Amino acid sequence: MNKGYNNYDKYPFIKAKGKAYQGYDEIRILIESSKERIIVLDCYPIVDIKSIVDGLGNLFDEIFYTDTCAYCGEELTAKMQKNLTDDRIFGVMTTDCLSDYFIDSKIKNMKSAVQNSTGRVLVIGVGAMLVWEGGFNVHCSLARWESQLRFRKGAPNWNCDNFDMDPLTKFKRGYFVEWRIADKHKIENNDKFHYFMDTNSIDCPKMIAAENYKAALEKAVNTPFRVVPYFDPGVWGGQWMKEVCGLDKTQKNFAWCFDCVPEENSILYDFDGVKVEMPALDIVLHKGKELLGERVQARFGNEFPIRFDFLDTMDGGNLSLQVHPTTQYIHEHFNMPYTQDESYYILDSGEDSCVYLGAREGIIADEFIGALNNAQETGEIDVEKYVNKWSAKKHDHFLIPGGTLHCSGSNAMVLEISSTPYIFTFKLWDWGRLGLDGKPRPINIKHGSKVINYSRDTKWVKENLIDKFDTIEETDTYKAEKTGLHINEPIETVRHWFTDEVYHKSNGSVCVLNLVEGEEAEIISPDNSFEPYIVHYAETFIIPENVGDFIIRPTKKTKGQKLATIKAYIR
Repeated sequence: MNKGYNNYDKYPFIKAKGKAYQGYDEIRILIESSKERIIVLDCYPIVDIKSIVDGLGNLFDEIFYTDTCAYCGEELTAKMQKNLTDDRIFGVMTTDCLSDYFIDSKIKNMKSAVQNSTGRVLVIGVGAMLVWEGGFNVHCSLARWESQLRFRKGAPNWNCDNFDMDPLTKFKRGYFVEWRIADKHKIENNDKFHYFMDTNSIDCPKMIAAENYKAALEKAVNTPFRVVPYFDPGVWGGQWMKEVCGLDKTQKNFAWCFDCVPEENSILYDFDGVKVEMPALDIVLHKGKELLGERVQARFGNEFPIRFDFLDTMDGGNLSLQVHPTTQYIHEHFNMPYTQDESYYILDSGEDSCVYLGAREGIIADEFIGALNNAQETGEIDVEKYVNKWSAKKHDHFLIPGGTLHCSGSNAMVLEISSTPYIFTFKLWDWGRLGLDGKPRPINIKHGSKVINYSRDTKWVKENLIDKFDTIEETDTYKAEKTGLHINEPIETVRHWFTDEVYHKSNGSVCVLNLVEGEEAEIISPDNSFEPYIVHYAETFIIPENVGDFIIRPTKKTKGQKLATIKAYIR
């Protein structure tokens, strides 16, 4: 097993200009110095409003909680139900607006009360700008990963008391409804906010002026950058990331690393030594054209279409046997415009590493689905009777277009490269295991049975989906290989082996890369438009389309060594 180089950076950041106000003492002083009488704190769902009110102390003569103007509890759930559905995991993406969940008469009454109030007033809560937008306006932000951690610790969804509900169901409510309406509201009011507050730390929030945050976003789309990775254990998790990424060795395992999922990840901005954590999604929402490229934005909108993450089964177990929906199915059933086509790039492997991929030739669909359903009762199924098992070694690349049966076996370290709708995995068999919470993991045979493409059988998979390496260009110092993805998938991947600098074209698309071989490399600008940027082994990094062409080369430390990157972009 590769032990790594002990240089994986778990807390990458972007240098930003301007002052960040750190902690409640500094934020109180800033508010007190404002000439505005009415202070508006518009909060993202799951922001801890009580801690903010307590932290600001007795600054205010009166406090108005805007959540009291919204539907709540069962009534709120009923209004969301068309999108929540009865499924434990899957819902339908909402097209609603935040205002659809507020009661007009209550908003009107609170506006009147705020207008007639005297002294310094705080208007706080989700949708605060719906009540008042003429004061000292602050958006209180929260990373989605932090929201999920709070769900696990018992936090309820917005305006609900579902403290004890399954965290997966809470996440579903956030994913399909809450986050969508909150993002739409944030975009609509972006130019009205005077400050942005990082509330990921309950005890020590940080606040930055809007002009400084906008300048930080502008810098982000004009330089290579990394999002803040996060790691999570799983029932099949392994030990590789503990060593290579420098994680807590007392933990049982780590299964996932979300190394580049901007919808979930955050970004750290360094304002003169103060690290402010904001959602990476803000760059996508507010700088979509510069980040993605005009062609990609026209195709996907302000959504980041490429995802890189790690799946660690080294000394662990098999992933669940699964299939992703076709584009038609995900659009018709979940209101999603595209599906999760993906691939497994084998970053490292053990002697018995394997990948399950594609249907065995000649299997009967009804017999296979029947066996899967029976297995939920008996706990047994001969998977290899129905699904191909392929040996896997380091630097192999397995392509997995939607509709293809697949899963990684144990003792593999997978760099998963995919399009973004990562939640839509139809698990068919989980090897008879319970989740870490002691509950059965969700199985979705009903959905999965409707999208399996049985023509992707043994012969077809071998010819089309495994190690489809085509040399594009080769010199004495580098070799460029097209490694996929399949023609049905929107993402192109290219691997470069190099001992000297390699000139990369932007291809009119945002590029996502990972250093899959070597200790470190350096990204430089052909015209010095950004400062040289160092990346380390296994780190994923983003090159915004606005950057244009770029060069990757060994550093002084790795000069003469053979390095490799894999690059993904939208065709």
